[in-house]
Order: sequence, then structure tokens, then C-alpha cells
Amino acid sequence: MTTVESTKTIVEPRMHATRMSRLRVRSLRIVDTSGAMAGYTIISVTDVPDVLGDYPGEMRMLAQGLESEQVALSYRRMPQHTGGKGSYGHFHKTQEEIYFVVSGNLQFKLGDVVVEAGPGTAIRVAPEVGRSVWNDEPGEAELVIVSTRIAGDAREDTDYVPDFWPQ
Repeated sequence: MTTVESTKTIVEPRMHATRMSRLRVRSLRIVDTSGAMAGYTIISVTDVPDVLGDYPGEMRMLAQGLESEQVALSYRRMPQHTGGKGSYGHFHKTQEEIYFVVSGNLQFKLGDVVVEAGPGTAIRVAPEVGRSVWNDEPGEAELVIVSTRIAGDAREDTDYVPDFWPQ
């Protein structure tokens, strides 16, 4: 993997997917005739609420719906010109995050560095690093975020940085 200094773009030839289809999961019906409690949970991304409300795109936090005890998993769909540019960033007290770009091209501001990431790119961000993501491309982008699950209210682990990414 190399970085093009002029744009801080990460280049990894093996990570350029030729085609990725949009993430779609059908709701599943489980038939369990054993009578025993299952050690797994299956949900569709549409089974959990979109936390963005009226903001364009969607963000769905799946950990609660999955009844996950240790891992948090979020799905985000980002139309053009959505994300944190011109707005705030955030960092965490304890929570490490991994961002995985499923489709589209996104810009990430990590501290003072801006990197571009395309399909198949994974970015690990330590808790103390300020971060924000932005879609500047004409098409939509899809992103999966994986982290440790915070017991209780996860907002207590998050600090916001106003004016983190000026226009």
C-alpha cells in the first residue's frame, strides 16, 4: 500500500474491486424445531431504525437488534455531499473503530490528514483520533463501521469537535 502525498490518497491495487453490488439482505424466517435457545441472531439492516432522521442517507446501528454483547456494527449509506465536512468531527474515550467502504468513494479526515478511500478499503481509527467522513462524489457510498460495544449509552464515550472540517 502506498500514499500519494499530493492528495493523501491511499493506493492499494489489490483493493480495487471491479464491481460490488449494493448491500441487500432479505428478512429471514427462522424455523427452529429443537426447542433450544439459539446462540445466534439474524436481522436485516432494515429491521433497525435509521438514526439520521431527516438527514439524507441512512445510518443503522445493528448491535442492539443483534443483541450483541461485545461488537458494535453500523451501516451507513451516504448520498453526495453528506457527512461531516463543514461541520463537526468526533473522537472517543475508549472505542476503536474500523470503517470499511463497501461502495463508492469517500474522504476521511483523520486528525489533520484527509485520505480518500474506495471500495474494499478498511481504515482503523484509534479512540483519541478525531475523525469525520464525507462523500464528495456524485454517486452514493456505503460504509460499514465496526467497533467494540460500549455498555450503556455510547454517547458518553464520544466527544464532538466543532468546526473540525471547514468547507
